[in-house]
Amino acid sequence: MRIVFAGTPDFAAQHLSHLLDTDFDIVGVYTQPDRPAGRGKKLQPSAVKQLAEANQLPVFQPESLKTEEAQQQLQALQPDVMIVVAYGLLLPQAILDIPAKGCLNVHGSLLPKWRGAAPIQRAVWAGDTESGVAVMQMEAGLDTGPVLLEKRCAIAPNETSASLYKKLEALGPQALVETLRDLDAYQANATVQDDTQATYAKKLSKAEAKIDWNESAAFIERCTRAFTPWPVSWCESEQLGEQKTIKILEAEIAQGATREAPGTIVQSSNDGIDVATGDGVLRITKAQMPGKKPQPAATLINGYAKVFAEGLQLS
Repeated sequence: MRIVFAGTPDFAAQHLSHLLDTDFDIVGVYTQPDRPAGRGKKLQPSAVKQLAEANQLPVFQPESLKTEEAQQQLQALQPDVMIVVAYGLLLPQAILDIPAKGCLNVHGSLLPKWRGAAPIQRAVWAGDTESGVAVMQMEAGLDTGPVLLEKRCAIAPNETSASLYKKLEALGPQALVETLRDLDAYQANATVQDDTQATYAKKLSKAEAKIDWNESAAFIERCTRAFTPWPVSWCESEQLGEQKTIKILEAEIAQGATREAPGTIVQSSNDGIDVATGDGVLRITKAQMPGKKPQPAATLINGYAKVFAEGLQLS
């Protein structure tokens, strides 16, 4: 089977790596153009490009797949199937129609739940107890195509986006190779998605990661896990002056209740920094101060007594 692979980040590279261990014929790899990264803002190749070049695979990096040139380029590869994993570019209908068996996408959710850009993070953010990967036959719509195969996993109570990512990073390649081994049968028995059950996983932003202390402790605690490793939950303290941002890396729901206004520090101890919320108390156990490394609560309290003293306010 002649396969074209399209993907960009490490999550996609893990899938390509597994395909390289099979006898499938990978005739081309598509990935996004090199982007500036790091302090020097030098152009950096994607994880997929690095892996493809290390294995002497032809690499294509069009800015768009909507041009006639890009479409003719893919047509010349004569692919039987195109595999898309976190590619980041829209595939127009003209591209979807080129491979003999169409285009398959490995998506990090149990479709139709969490269609869109951030399915892993949104599952944690929403408090889901289960996630998984879906191998989908691609259509022009956003993650709307029929599902060929899915594999499930539990979301642990302390799950972060980073840890769930690792689980799905292992499940996805298994599901993909299993599907390709018997593609005709999976395509013949594909499950059409129920659009009425669909939810949308919009992109995360730094602005969204700012803690709203009027929310419940349970919701804020989920946010700290969902926004790990990026964009990281944060709040502010006027006690820090201009550099007032505090990154909240780990937190838990504290026992008990309080009548203090949301954002008020109700207790500081070696166990954590307890903050009043709109419903319940959130205990900060690990945070990062401006320009400093992540620190446990006990260290923070000793070093920043004027920031984390009882009765002070976080915003």
